Amino acid sequence: MTVIEAQGLTKKWGDFAAVDDLDLAVGEGECYAFLGRNGAGKSTTARMFLDFLRPTSGSVKVLGGSGADPEVRSRIGYLPGDLNLPPTMTGIEAVHYFGSIGHEPDTAKVQALMDRLGLTADRPFHQLSTGSRRKVGLVLAFMNDPDLLILDEPTSGLDPVLQDTFRDMVIEHKQRGATVWLTSHVMSDVDRVADRVGLIDQGKLAQQLSMDELRTKSTGNITLTFPDAPDVSSFDGVEGVSNVQVADRQLSIHVDGPVTAVLARAAELGAVDIQTEKNDLEDIFLDTYSHEAGR
Repeated sequence: MTVIEAQGLTKKWGDFAAVDDLDLAVGEGECYAFLGRNGAGKSTTARMFLDFLRPTSGSVKVLGGSGADPEVRSRIGYLPGDLNLPPTMTGIEAVHYFGSIGHEPDTAKVQALMDRLGLTADRPFHQLSTGSRRKVGLVLAFMNDPDLLILDEPTSGLDPVLQDTFRDMVIEHKQRGATVWLTSHVMSDVDRVADRVGLIDQGKLAQQLSMDELRTKSTGNITLTFPDAPDVSSFDGVEGVSNVQVADRQLSIHVDGPVTAVLARAAELGAVDIQTEKNDLEDIFLDTYSHEAGR
């Protein structure tokens, strides 16, 4: 089942296209991470999913219908990038208020969520720290076990322990069949929970990749040790190899893509030791993004 389906989705203000001809499909039980720089169009896209913004052209369906439909909306948990509640409203008042709009949440589940996130929900919103405001938003998003979670920078302001708690919550909801659409600048969030990644640049979907594809985009640096000094041309013609350097019995290379051919050549040449320096996901994302931006 396709849970989010956008076709030619476009939002313009005058001549400026915040989102430009977006085609996107997200399946049931999938976590799709929508990544890009600030101002790339991520939050605008989320608001069109929920019908908070109307597209200039194109269409989008969520859960088979419109985000404006109250029945569809009741099946969605949404955390905006900047959660704004009335300054004097407490977290627990927000739970009851938003619960009364849809269906009243289970009190025990709400309390368990607050306990899990370490949230004291009796203070006015304007007195809460950024992290505590995020906790309130997460409780509101998760409290009704939604079929679709739309989460915009969900771990902004959370400490590392609570970031781990959030990731566990997403994994648990995925295991129950929920679909998750998220934006994040925290690459460890993406690495842990996402199944696919979309890279958006200046309103356009630049590329879509599975997490496995993204991870193999750039393996990083490999240093091989040989019994004798190797020749700098030893890896000529091996796909993905660049920046070959030789020092004594060691040969260092940079590898873009799978390492199978590199390891086969190393074995042929009698390598006695191999060390890898694998790029983390943030490096890979930035490298992929820079290649797309220069396309």
